Amino acid sequence: MHPRMTILPMACTMAVLSALPAQAAGPPAFPAPAHLPDTTQPPPPQRLYRHLWTDDRGISHIATCPVHDFFLKSMSPPAGPQWQDPMVPQVATVMMTVQPAHWDGTWHPDPKPQWIIPLQGRWYVRAMDGTRVEMGPGDILFGEDQNVRPMANGPYRGKKGHDAGNIGDGPVTLMVIQSANAPVINQPCRYH
Repeated sequence: MHPRMTILPMACTMAVLSALPAQAAGPPAFPAPAHLPDTTQPPPPQRLYRHLWTDDRGISHIATCPVHDFFLKSMSPPAGPQWQDPMVPQVATVMMTVQPAHWDGTWHPDPKPQWIIPLQGRWYVRAMDGTRVEMGPGDILFGEDQNVRPMANGPYRGKKGHDAGNIGDGPVTLMVIQSANAPVINQPCRYH
């Protein structure tokens, strides 16, 4: 014990406390949080996709878009829950493609609105505005450049759609999901 510290009996302590001036009731020194976070569930994931979209002038662009409307649910009970962000049901064709080594896609629009997911290897896509992105396994591109028009001037004069090709010396394997839905313009990142 500190040499100057004195322990008072409980009766003395109560007498000292009751002699202190009364204070008006006010807000607590540390206000309680308005909302306590739910710690029983992890926060939803954030994922990105690239959207190759077309503006009303017929120029293609590439936007980086968030996917953020995930909810946690079992897809088939009793399997454990997993994060899901489903799209509106639609008719689609699923295919695997293998671009041979040194594949050169030259300038072209996608044949239909399509999701492209590299499974093996790396490739690039360049839009008419000059934006170029490189993608590898697990990256996602939604190609929606069907309503493009040839560039009137600039370095890509006469080109339309996008330029694409493999990176490196090997083949690139892609999963392609082509939608039967009509393409839209001026709506970058239209999928959540």
